[in-house]
Amino acid sequence: MKQVLAIVGPTAVGKTGLSIKIAQKFNGEIISGDSMQVYQGLDIGTAKIRPEEMRGVKHHLIDNRTVQETFSVSEFKKSVDHLVEEITQRGKLPIIVGGTGFYLQAVLDNLNLGGSDDATNKNRLKWQDFAKQHTQEELWNELNKVDSKSATSIPVSNVRRVVRALEVFDNTGHPFSEQENGHPKYDSLVIGLNTDRGQLYKRINSRVDEMINEGLEEEARWLYRQVDVKQANKGIGYREWPEYFESQQTLQETIDQIKLDSRHYAKRQLTWFRNKMDVNWFDLIKDSESLKMVESQIEQWRK
Repeated sequence: MKQVLAIVGPTAVGKTGLSIKIAQKFNGEIISGDSMQVYQGLDIGTAKIRPEEMRGVKHHLIDNRTVQETFSVSEFKKSVDHLVEEITQRGKLPIIVGGTGFYLQAVLDNLNLGGSDDATNKNRLKWQDFAKQHTQEELWNELNKVDSKSATSIPVSNVRRVVRALEVFDNTGHPFSEQENGHPKYDSLVIGLNTDRGQLYKRINSRVDEMINEGLEEEARWLYRQVDVKQANKGIGYREWPEYFESQQTLQETIDQIKLDSRHYAKRQLTWFRNKMDVNWFDLIKDSESLKMVESQIEQWRK
C-alpha cells in the first residue's frame, strides 16, 4: 500500500512549520488539506503558506480555484488520489496538511461518497435552491425525515452540512450516518498537533490580529465585491465582514466575531479528529522535544 502522512489539528498550532521540516527530512511533497486554500486571492484569511516559507518543498491544491468555483469533498478526494499516485511515483512521500476533518477522512478512510460528479452537482444544487426558498428549520426537517441520526448531530443553522447530508442520501440511497467506509487505500499515519485550550485560544486571537494587520479587511472587501460566489465567502475570516461593510456593526465587533468563530471552529476540529480518526497527538508549543518524537514515529512507520 502507498504510504500517506497526514498532519492535522486546529488552527494556529504549528502545522505549517512542522510540515516543512518533515517534508525536508523525509523527502515529501505537501498536499493542502484545507478546503479554503484552493481559492485564488484568499491568502490572508486562509493563513496560506507564502512562497518564501515553502523552502523548496512542492505544494499542491493551493490557488487552483477561482472564488466563483466550488470545491467539494468528492473533488478533493479525487484530486488527492491522483496526487498521491504522482508523488509516490516520483519516489517522494505524500503529506496532507490541514484541518478540514471530513475532507481528510474521505481520503484516509476511502469513504464511499457516491454518485457521478454530474449527479452529485445536480443534487447539491437542488438542496441549495431549497435552502434559499425555505427556512433553515424546513431544510433541517427534510434531513430529519430521511436521516434523523445525522439531523440530531447537525445544528439547524449549519446549512452547508445539512445540504451535504441530504446530497449524500440522494446520491447513495443510504443515510449519511450509515455511510460505510471503503477499504483504506493507503498505509496512513496521522500526526495531530494541539496544546492546552487557554494557550490555543490565545494563539488564535493573536493570529486574527496578525491577519488584520496584514490586510484581511481589504481581502474580505475584495471577496465581498465579487459576483456569483457560491462557497468561498462562507469561510471563517470572510463571512463576518458583510455587516461591517454595510455599516451594521463596528470593526471591533467584526474582529471579535472572527476570533469567536475561529475558537469555536478549533473546538469542532478537535472533536472531529478525536472521534473520527486515529490520531497521534503532540504538543510542539509546550514541549520542544516533541519534534524528535514525531520524527521517530515517522521513521518507524516508514520502515
